[in-house]
Amino acid sequence: MSNVPQVKIPATYIRGGTSKGVFFNLTDLPERCQVAGEARDNMLLRVIGSPDPYGKQTDGMGGATSSTSKTVIVAKSELADHDVDYLFGQVAIDKAFVDWSGNCGNLTAAVGSFAIYSGLIDAGRIPENGVCTVRIWQANIKKTIIAQVPITNGEVQETGDFELDGVTFPAAEVPVEFIEPVDPSEAMFPTGNVVDELEVPEIGTFKVTMISAGIPTIFLNAEDLGFTGTELQDDINNDEKTLARFEKIRAYGALKMGLITDVSEALARQHTPKVAIVSPAKSYQSSSGKQINTTDIDLNVRALSMGKLHHAMMGTAAVAIGAAAAIPGTLVNIAAGGGHCSSVTFGHPSGTLKVGAQASLVDNRWIVNKAIMSRSARILMEGYVRVPGDSF
Repeated sequence: MSNVPQVKIPATYIRGGTSKGVFFNLTDLPERCQVAGEARDNMLLRVIGSPDPYGKQTDGMGGATSSTSKTVIVAKSELADHDVDYLFGQVAIDKAFVDWSGNCGNLTAAVGSFAIYSGLIDAGRIPENGVCTVRIWQANIKKTIIAQVPITNGEVQETGDFELDGVTFPAAEVPVEFIEPVDPSEAMFPTGNVVDELEVPEIGTFKVTMISAGIPTIFLNAEDLGFTGTELQDDINNDEKTLARFEKIRAYGALKMGLITDVSEALARQHTPKVAIVSPAKSYQSSSGKQINTTDIDLNVRALSMGKLHHAMMGTAAVAIGAAAAIPGTLVNIAAGGGHCSSVTFGHPSGTLKVGAQASLVDNRWIVNKAIMSRSARILMEGYVRVPGDSF
């Protein structure tokens, strides 16, 4: 009978926003996993419990959803005016694949507190009481993010009365600013249009807004797909034909956005782009039973992540929503009532979320200076994860 000793690796399990992930300090990883490559990917797969043909991730730290199959690596930054580098790995559940193509906006809220706990922030920058500004370099997408971490008696404050729909218990509020989520030298709208027609063979042709802000996202009108925009997870995730239709739309949208050169490549790029449906404000009952009225929101948005309808809203997709809402003529802006929208409150399956964005038209190109939202974060467990020594 074979016996391979397990390797124990310092790790912290943290909820950030409506997601959970396993956080690592780069220097705590085994040496061969401190650089990108097969060893690192294999280690993270084993930590999370993937690939799992049962779809449960029972033999790992994952929670069998896109929101809980996540890993984060944080390191002291060598970039000027930044404190830490934040690298995010979205771990597939049923495949041996770690997607490094995008960011997780929800877990961003936990990066600042983890950096402080891990000694990656200079002690002189941490007030006895107040707010510690943590300057984060998001290494996946090469963008700057600013997290305002509350501090009480010299320690990160995690408890509080800030409520976030999709999270059961209140906690301390962590405002997060996504600085220039689209580089001014890059095209926010890959085709140059705020609305395009996307032809998807055997499915149809749809009006879409395709935007790269926060994370590449394809927005469609809910009614064009036969939806109301008030759907909850079970309305979509229990229908394999509907999920397959969304995936095909996503693949052809990725092709039109220039993210891939052949639709077959979408299989290896599950994290990006996202696909979402929008509709004007309509009342509905959230997954927790909370009544959301039309007067509570500006529009409804439902987004898919890793092939399933998300239980709330991905933080990066919220950035895309805020940016698109701020730009007249996009499907998001139209659903929100049109005109100038410096901030919107949108309905999602778990409730509502407010996001703001500063957009301006410069030389006939739309520029987003920053997007802002509030999240919360809380350490759930800290210590070590263990993985068999032959797994990486």
